[in-house]
Amino acid sequence: MPARKTPPPVKNVPRPRAAGGAVGSVKGVASGQLGGWITPASTAPVETAPEAVDAGTLTEIFRRFHAAEPEPKGELHYVNPFTLLVAVVLSAQATDRGVNLATGPLFAVADTPETMLALGEENVRSYIRTIGLFNTKAKNVIALSRILVEQHGGAVPASLEALQVLPGVGAKTASVVLNIAFQVPRIAVDTHIFRVSNRIPLFVGSTTDKVQAGLEAIVPEPYRLHAHHWLILHGRYTCKARKPECPRCLIADLCRYPAKTAA
Repeated sequence: MPARKTPPPVKNVPRPRAAGGAVGSVKGVASGQLGGWITPASTAPVETAPEAVDAGTLTEIFRRFHAAEPEPKGELHYVNPFTLLVAVVLSAQATDRGVNLATGPLFAVADTPETMLALGEENVRSYIRTIGLFNTKAKNVIALSRILVEQHGGAVPASLEALQVLPGVGAKTASVVLNIAFQVPRIAVDTHIFRVSNRIPLFVGSTTDKVQAGLEAIVPEPYRLHAHHWLILHGRYTCKARKPECPRCLIADLCRYPAKTAA
């Protein structure tokens, strides 16, 4: 996909913000009809600046992200929309590396809903045993595969509503699948993006849902499609939880985080 055009400079315009201060933890939510509750890792309190960056600074931040990596990619391995969906479902409370180690052999034998159903829950469980909550996740993978076959002709639907009724699929998973598989400009918020958004701050919010809604409303359109990947990679490798690597951060001069790491 060709790189998107960089938008013209935007004047500094104050923007409304959510409640500031330390941002607390996020409560667990039901993430699937069949397997019950999978509680996401809680987000640690984040020290944030009194006020979010203005529109001009926001645009400059994403201009720099774009200049450094025009086409950012996620780190989960997949071969089609179905395997992407399965990989994201399996990634709850697991690392991308751990998921990739399990799904490589799994996707070699089952990369469609039909072949996954034929493989069966017990065999799926054996492939993903190294991933946390593998019993619940194996049930969800088989159940969502059955729904895709019976209700969608074996295809992954390109609809938030249709995705969210699949076992193991919540708003975050649905947003990730829509963004990567169908090029829908959704900004799913995990613990990394939650931290980055509140630290800089881009948008200050007390829950991942509030931060997602806030970011999707303010990130300039030319940058919105890749914003999820830029922010998650920035949080994973630069703006780390315990000791952010501020001296090598490409937006350090724009960030308002009051406790920057010294060189």
